[in-house]
Amino acid sequence: MKPVTVSVLTDAIRHTMSQKFGRVFVQAEISGITKPQSGHIYLTLKDEFAQISGVVWRTTAEQLKFDLEDGQKVVCGGYVDLYPQRGTYQLIIQQVQPVGIGELELAFRQLHAKLQSEGLFSADNKKTLPRYPKKVAVVTSPTGAAVRDFLQVLDRRWKNIEVTILPVKVQGSGSADEVAAAIRSISKFETPPDVVVVTRGGGSKEDLWSFSEEVVCRAIHACPVPVISAVGHEVDVSLSDLVADVRALTPSEAAERLVPDRTEFAQQLRNVRSRMSRALRDQLESATAELRQIAARPVFARPMVLVERNVERVNDIEDRINRVIDQKTKLAESEISALAGRLESINPLAVLARGYSLTSMIDGPNRKLVTESSALEIGDEIEIRFSHGNVASKVTEVNNPK
Repeated sequence: MKPVTVSVLTDAIRHTMSQKFGRVFVQAEISGITKPQSGHIYLTLKDEFAQISGVVWRTTAEQLKFDLEDGQKVVCGGYVDLYPQRGTYQLIIQQVQPVGIGELELAFRQLHAKLQSEGLFSADNKKTLPRYPKKVAVVTSPTGAAVRDFLQVLDRRWKNIEVTILPVKVQGSGSADEVAAAIRSISKFETPPDVVVVTRGGGSKEDLWSFSEEVVCRAIHACPVPVISAVGHEVDVSLSDLVADVRALTPSEAAERLVPDRTEFAQQLRNVRSRMSRALRDQLESATAELRQIAARPVFARPMVLVERNVERVNDIEDRINRVIDQKTKLAESEISALAGRLESINPLAVLARGYSLTSMIDGPNRKLVTESSALEIGDEIEIRFSHGNVASKVTEVNNPK
């Protein structure tokens, strides 16, 4: 038999495998998964008795709704191929379906756990809706029933709301990226809206899946203004509902959560006005009754009585003051007279009136009292003061006692 090359043999095996198996579906457990930077996914599919290598090329991996993990039980669809460089066979995986759970349900659970661990669902991150918003941005399909329901309810409940529609695809390929981009554009508004409403009508889980994509959830979480998520009907729950600041069960309920009912608001105003009127009437009646009681008091019924009583008191006080002043004056006059007598008794001029005189030596403008003759000398000028008048003389003789 003529020998063949390894390459020829390998090509023959590959051709035989391709004709024999074609497209296959394998149920197995994933293990040994690796995800290099190339974007391809390499793994091993195994059961209790055997295993086979598998590869998910990047183009297929990018379309998977959920993350492949070790230990997952899956059904993989693809074809068996031989890798010539290593001489090993492997399963080229083109489709992956979780066992016992839907693909979207698994993806939902995985992303839910991831976002929850990061705190995106925490109540601490929820922003409060404004009580009376003036400007609203709505991220939705401009032709869908959701936007019509929302606008009808909004117009019926409240007027003069400025609504900006940010048109996007709400399902299908690329819809999640459009929704996320519209939400992110809010931060670029010159005058940002007070609230953003992300909404669409009902549909299947696949139809609503765009609003459970990670890119949409993160855009809602990063939005600088409050976000209301109203996706699907009452039974539908998307991850955008959980991340948003407020969840509405339907587009119509989003409008109801956004603004008050003007009819109810007008009734509330009437009720407040009625309560205020009653309160003011009660205060007026109470003040009137109190004023009447005050007016009935004697001081107001006969106001001059109090004045007359005070006049009498003033007169009595004035009399007492005058008596005290007279007593103090007389006492002071008596004390002054006594002091004057005492001063007069020691006044040297009074002694002169009894025949005595005062002699002073003249020294220029000064006068020095002379009390003994030894203080004088012949020729000194002296002044003699009498009770009435004085004389100037000159000493002609001095007799000092021996």
